[in-house]
Amino acid sequence: MFGGSNTGFGSGGGSLFGGASSTGTGNHNPMKDIEVTPPPGDSISVIKFSPPTIPNTLLIAGSWDNIVRCWEIQQTGQTVPKTQQVHAGPVLDVAWHDDGTKVFTASCDKTAKMWDLRSDQAIQVAQHDAPIKSIHWIKSPNYSCIMTGSWDKTLKFWDTRSAQPMMTLQLPERCYCADVVFPMAVVGTAGRHILIYRLDDNQPAEFKRMESPLKYQHRCVSIFKDTKKNTPVGFALGSIEGRCAIQFVQAANPKDNFTFKCHRNNGASSSYQDIYAVNSIAFHPEHGTLATAGSDGKFSFWDKDARTKLKTSEQMLQPIISCDFNAQGNIFGYAVGYDWSKGHDYYDSKKKNCIFLRGNATDELRPRNRRK
Repeated sequence: MFGGSNTGFGSGGGSLFGGASSTGTGNHNPMKDIEVTPPPGDSISVIKFSPPTIPNTLLIAGSWDNIVRCWEIQQTGQTVPKTQQVHAGPVLDVAWHDDGTKVFTASCDKTAKMWDLRSDQAIQVAQHDAPIKSIHWIKSPNYSCIMTGSWDKTLKFWDTRSAQPMMTLQLPERCYCADVVFPMAVVGTAGRHILIYRLDDNQPAEFKRMESPLKYQHRCVSIFKDTKKNTPVGFALGSIEGRCAIQFVQAANPKDNFTFKCHRNNGASSSYQDIYAVNSIAFHPEHGTLATAGSDGKFSFWDKDARTKLKTSEQMLQPIISCDFNAQGNIFGYAVGYDWSKGHDYYDSKKKNCIFLRGNATDELRPRNRRK
């Protein structure tokens, strides 16, 4: 059941991970990272680490087998399955309450639930007319709520004590991705629309809307902070066309906004490249550097300020669908499985879904000009 003991990582936790996998070193794990066991039985939609408000390190994963799972990660890198909850449809997103005792889950069954880890009970807290693609917890000095974005072209804000939304905002198209770092929220929709919201008033309010700086459908978005002021100032956006955009909400210089190519391989002929979707983006909580994960089965680490690549992984047997850093920044988690980007013909039931943990993330994500 849900534990409260201090079994999370200390400041030296990354060194305890070592480099070898605890559950096998086959070709499915070319980086020889720690493997989370047991893995989900179907494609993994999202993984999220617990917030810094609890002493132990927990990992939540939502998958297409309708299940949300929770593991505890010990200092040795051993993963201990704790508990799970079930939806009536695939789970598309998860989010943590800021106190670390509850998890919010969004599903294709058109509902969102609040899962109390202490009692291991889940209750429905949101409803849409179509699958819910994104869910986030908002903690403001003036209010607290969850934000849900749906394929029904609405963004809704819910007080978990009420069956009715406290606010409903119309989106120009279906919600494809979203992120929240108080006091900012960014939502990306079909049709390459980007909407930015302020959350620090008495209620959420639209601040700005724009067209995506990327030419093709975006798939993921992640807010970044000003490293000196520790306030959100912009976002990174990933598209299906192997490209990432760094966009400031109020750029001091237009040249601060830029795009770069990623998750591409040289094809059989030098005249073209194989181009893959950017499925997930995560920023390191200390350094402000970022990780991208793609359908090419690789993750890459980047220094956006120096505009340089820090590292690219070995290639996995399947796409990397989701990635995240733990609260201390010393663990990088990534989920591997089929993302259906090539259709049914390329699905291979013999290839299993996996979640891996990389324990030296703080050093690998250190900005280039601060490397030892």
